[in-house]
Amino acid sequence: MSAIQVFVKHQGKKYEVELDPSATGETFKFQLYSLTGVEPDRQKVLVKGGQLKDETDLSKLGAKPGQTFMMMGTPSTDGEVSELLKPKEKIKFMEDMTEAEAAKAEGATPAGLQNLGNTCYMNSTLQTLRAVPELQDQLLKYSGNNAGSSRGFDPSHFGLPGMGSSSVDLASSLRELYKQMSETQAGFPPMMFLHALQTVYPQFAERSKTGHGFAQQDAEEAWTQIISQLRTKLRLRDSSQAKPSRSTDANTTEETSFIDRYFAGRFSSTLSLTDPSAPPENSESSVKAEDVFLKLDCHIESTTNHLRDGILSGLSEKIEKQSPSLGRDAEYTKTSRISRLPKYLTVHFVRFFWKKEIKKKAKIMRKVTFPAELDVVEFCTEELRKQLIPVRDKVREIRKDEEDVSRVRKRQKLAHKQEEDRAQDALKAQGPADEKKLVKDKAAEGSGDDKEMTDAVYKTDAEYDAERAASLLAAKKELFSLIDPKLAADEGSNKSGLYELRGVVTHQGASADSGHYTSYVKKQGAMGSDGKRKEEDGKWWWFNDDKVSEVEAEKIETLSGGGESHSALILLYCAIELPNAKEVNQ
Repeated sequence: MSAIQVFVKHQGKKYEVELDPSATGETFKFQLYSLTGVEPDRQKVLVKGGQLKDETDLSKLGAKPGQTFMMMGTPSTDGEVSELLKPKEKIKFMEDMTEAEAAKAEGATPAGLQNLGNTCYMNSTLQTLRAVPELQDQLLKYSGNNAGSSRGFDPSHFGLPGMGSSSVDLASSLRELYKQMSETQAGFPPMMFLHALQTVYPQFAERSKTGHGFAQQDAEEAWTQIISQLRTKLRLRDSSQAKPSRSTDANTTEETSFIDRYFAGRFSSTLSLTDPSAPPENSESSVKAEDVFLKLDCHIESTTNHLRDGILSGLSEKIEKQSPSLGRDAEYTKTSRISRLPKYLTVHFVRFFWKKEIKKKAKIMRKVTFPAELDVVEFCTEELRKQLIPVRDKVREIRKDEEDVSRVRKRQKLAHKQEEDRAQDALKAQGPADEKKLVKDKAAEGSGDDKEMTDAVYKTDAEYDAERAASLLAAKKELFSLIDPKLAADEGSNKSGLYELRGVVTHQGASADSGHYTSYVKKQGAMGSDGKRKEEDGKWWWFNDDKVSEVEAEKIETLSGGGESHSALILLYCAIELPNAKEVNQ
């Protein structure tokens, strides 16, 4: 379509502009910028239906030669045209990037892991743990032995000639593996890490009975053993609760495990005698205890339909032990409640059990649903619940307010557009004379103060954004004030009782000794120039060994089980993000 000549009135001046129907509103605004000096983001160009938006297709305006548009807005400087700044960094195209640079570019597909012979259980575990940014940061700081070097690698494990294995460090092997994965988008062979895992835990070196590769293993066992090693190796200076060491001078601070800070929770449990044959007058006292946990078990029974049901079942268990008051073995009930919530919560679906008839681990196929956001407040002690509930309820209140504002904004935009359409239709029905009168009226308004043209009923996008920013800051300050000081001082804890799902390890098949493991990890928003992550698109990465693909969030809802298809075995939840002191004090 050929360009047409139109006129734009701004502050009493009339500009002749070429309008290209094949372009967008953004292009037209830049044309006006070159004529008026008003930056595109400060322009208000009035068109049929409201203001001209950047993404508007100009062909849909139905503009005619000689048509006049009204524009409002002033330059950001005192009547001077702002200078277009040169980009701070030179633009680099994909074809000019190295493999490592391309792997770190925005939107790049992460590296997969090659299957080295029934090692999908390990691959899926490693990909899910890699979704924890604090873990990657801590591994980079770790200065243990470099097991990724050739001296820690035993080629004989893979049918290659070489020397025997030496002592290896699983944490440093993981550090090197993640570093190598960050520099490529191709499927990477995790041979050195596999060797380290098999050296530290020989059960993972068992060969397959078919003679091809290694025996299939349980991903939950691999997860547990890897976490156990990291708990020992990765240490943090406990600056929040620094205490003098007994064996050294007073200037040293105690160390805590990285895993204990970010992955470990605590149970407050009560063990009570509940044997049905115990006499009513039995006065045996209940025993209270504190226990650390690294995962919550979801027990699956005939009545278990949802994750909540399985977790509640696991918090109450029957135990048989010697009773001092009865002088024999008796039944006790251990009831547990959570007294400390970690930032990262691991949930294990107990789907595998030993079946004597077939002498192998069979799989419970029952469908058990799980939420994208998990509320664990009801599983906590009374003391912790009092700390969490005010924050949790405020978060939900803020979300509801944002949804209400968004709905009102959409309704007002629609009403405004409908009103404009009705006015235009009425003028067209009355004849050309009335249309000319409307143009004259708008021109008369345009020659006066810009404020006179502001609609008194319908707010602009800029006004909505300003109100929303102010409201959000006020809500953040109120939310921050509700966080309990003890929880605020506990850096790696959950302070609201709400978790969002970040990773899922799945199993396909009928038993733990066969089938196939994959993992799903939620995509993170790209890192902005201000050091903050941009908004997420809600999609997930599916890691199927060396094959990596993008899937919609709806796919995660299909992983609840109910057959031999992919069903969730391990869930990794992360505490929802809350405002910090720096944000509220800006």
